[in-house]
Amino acid sequence: MKASELILNPDGSIYHLNLRPEDIADVIITVGDQNRVAQVSKYFDSIRVQKAHREFVTHTGRLGSQEITVISSGIGTDNVEILLTELDALVNIDLIAKVVKSQHRKLKIIRLGTSGSIRAEIPAGSLVASAIGVGLDTLMQFYVHHPEAESKELVVALQKHLGLGFLPYIAQASPYLWQNYRKYFTAGNTLTLPGFYAPQGREIRLKSHFAEWITKIQAFDYQEFQFTNFEMETAGYYALGALLGHEMLSLNAIIANRATGEFVTEPEKVVESLIQLALNHLPTIQ
Repeated sequence: MKASELILNPDGSIYHLNLRPEDIADVIITVGDQNRVAQVSKYFDSIRVQKAHREFVTHTGRLGSQEITVISSGIGTDNVEILLTELDALVNIDLIAKVVKSQHRKLKIIRLGTSGSIRAEIPAGSLVASAIGVGLDTLMQFYVHHPEAESKELVVALQKHLGLGFLPYIAQASPYLWQNYRKYFTAGNTLTLPGFYAPQGREIRLKSHFAEWITKIQAFDYQEFQFTNFEMETAGYYALGALLGHEMLSLNAIIANRATGEFVTEPEKVVESLIQLALNHLPTIQ
């Protein structure tokens, strides 16, 4: 592997995350906002690693007998790609020899993020676990992946329904993590979008290319598959996590309901309840 393919810093840490293999645990919580890292780690009994580089802030410590890492990703699947690729390299690449290790190490990664509901029956303030992620970003156009026939039929139908010039991609949550959390959350199918404004149906000064965008997303129904919420990372996490062989689950704090126009008055309280619920039911190391 060429030095330009997997870049290391002078201290041996990986390029963007500024982390070394010993800095992370097997259970990792990811958050978008850098400030949310401390909001999670304040519940740790002890913290042994605190590092920050660019938008990636990392705390690793103990909660009871469990070691856990929390790291910020920033916003969007472009950042998710950097984060997951470098986390995987930390555990599955010999960074000195630049070769893949013979024994694969599987991480359990739980995204805690904010999201908008597109269903009136899922009000702002709800907590949603994403069973399926569908990406309208083009990240997976750059990776070799082979969706199952049934999944491909769904995204082809979505492409046609929305009038897209590219094929969306689809991936699912880790069955293990899904079973671990499902009874505590509303189950959802999450649409991942490549922006916050026009891609989510907002018009500030610029006109959106797609008329009645939210209505179209709400109206999509393929063999009773409908979307419950949208955000900007879940599908990228699920698709790359599956390809890399890691367990991945996205848990969402619903702070807005686009069907009703509702926005929670205290979003941080919803996020705090999400953090507490996630930490109270952490997966065990297998």
